[in-house]
Amino acid sequence: MNWTAQDIAQLKKKKIRIEQVEEQIDTFNRGFPHLEITDAATLGNGITRLSENEIVQNIRKYNYESRKLKIVKFVPASGAASRMFKGLFELMKSKPGSEEFKQLMSDKSFASPANFFKNIRKFAFYYDLGKTDILKDKNIEQLVKDNQLHDILHALLDESGLNYGNKPKGLLKFHKYENGMGTPCREHLVEGTLYASGTSEIYIHFTVSPEHMNDFKEHVELLKKHFEAHFAVNYFVSFSIQKPQTDTIAVDLNNQPFRDKDGSLVFRPGGHGALIENMNELNADLIFIKNIDNVVPDRLKEETTKYKKALAGVLISYKEKIINYLQKIENQEINNNLFVQIEQFLKKELCFIPGDSYRFLSFEDKLAYLFNKLNRPLRVCGMVKNEGEPGGGPFWAKNKDGSVSLQIVESSQIDFNKPENKKIVQEATHFNPVDIVCCVKDYKGNKFDLSKYIDKNTGFISEKSKNGKALKALELPGLWNGAMADWNTVFVEVPIATFNPVKVVNDLLRPEHQ
Repeated sequence: MNWTAQDIAQLKKKKIRIEQVEEQIDTFNRGFPHLEITDAATLGNGITRLSENEIVQNIRKYNYESRKLKIVKFVPASGAASRMFKGLFELMKSKPGSEEFKQLMSDKSFASPANFFKNIRKFAFYYDLGKTDILKDKNIEQLVKDNQLHDILHALLDESGLNYGNKPKGLLKFHKYENGMGTPCREHLVEGTLYASGTSEIYIHFTVSPEHMNDFKEHVELLKKHFEAHFAVNYFVSFSIQKPQTDTIAVDLNNQPFRDKDGSLVFRPGGHGALIENMNELNADLIFIKNIDNVVPDRLKEETTKYKKALAGVLISYKEKIINYLQKIENQEINNNLFVQIEQFLKKELCFIPGDSYRFLSFEDKLAYLFNKLNRPLRVCGMVKNEGEPGGGPFWAKNKDGSVSLQIVESSQIDFNKPENKKIVQEATHFNPVDIVCCVKDYKGNKFDLSKYIDKNTGFISEKSKNGKALKALELPGLWNGAMADWNTVFVEVPIATFNPVKVVNDLLRPEHQ
């Protein structure tokens, strides 16, 4: 590839190596291989269901151990809210009374604009709408009755109004409270006090977009003042942005670098998988991961808290077992019975099945193999019963060394041309709500380098456009997919009540958000 002086200067500024870009272009040419799934993870076959007694025991375990641990709540929050309002944007672009307008308003589905306006008083931001310059002298309900909706849409979505069409989800008003600050940021701070610490120090980390950083900081400062006094705690809230050096190059349909009008190379964000770099910089014994939009009002937080603590208790118990086994291997305290016990623990409890070549290894080499597989980052992932929600799910999958392990798999990673894969997917019973608790330190308390546990063959390529021209974009392995592919993984069933994401604005009309 012939790079210009301008290209080299641009790459240097973004701290991206030329070899890195050439490797990405090679990936566009080769494509990503599909993941070889071997079975769906189901109850008793990769997914554990805790009894009420086990839940109580694990909560007790976590409550005791958490006092000694540095715990961080990690919240990916860089997503813009624009996709939440897709239907409303379409309505705003249509002319009042036009066929397109009538068609959009005749849709009676749950996510439709018609349902939005029918229930407009139920949204937590309703009274804020009335305070905007656009609507302050108007009756919102009368406008709805007269089908004069564009002023309301502009007041909600435009910069001259609430600007919800351009703000991040974390700063939108989801829920009604007396003090009016019912944003996802607010809910995550409250959650932090309920389960993400064993002391009065609460550590929360948000990953945000650079253009929204100041707004997040201002909003969180207001919340901190209120809740530090209310809960008698100290919040340590930090922020980071997706690193520019994790951006990936865009190419044209011939896999040549896509260039902007000024001749510069076009890069695109590498997707949420890039956030493994942000996680890698956290100093924590235990990390909770939960998306910014999966929140509920205070009256429903008890169930979430219960299962978050239970998952953390499971994690701590597994970590203790792993540390014990690793210390015994290191100190050469292994007899045949203990060797079999360790082997069975890896296979039965951590659900990692070594490849065929394992059985031909010497005893010493098998022991070294077991040591390496135990001494990896550990995650316990909540899984909910699949009730038709989109998203990745829990499967058994074959790794490049022939071993089989539990993985969270996106549909884009699966080759549906194979009938056996269709059958496996049809048999799946659960999906991934992004309810994860992680241990990222080894048995000696040293931080793992999380970048060493990524399966770089698990990204995907999508088609986009810029300046009216088609381009291809490369997404890095997802944060909970390929970026954690080489972790030890445990799946535990959690109730659907703990999963309440807001993907479209009308999701806020669901009982859980009212």
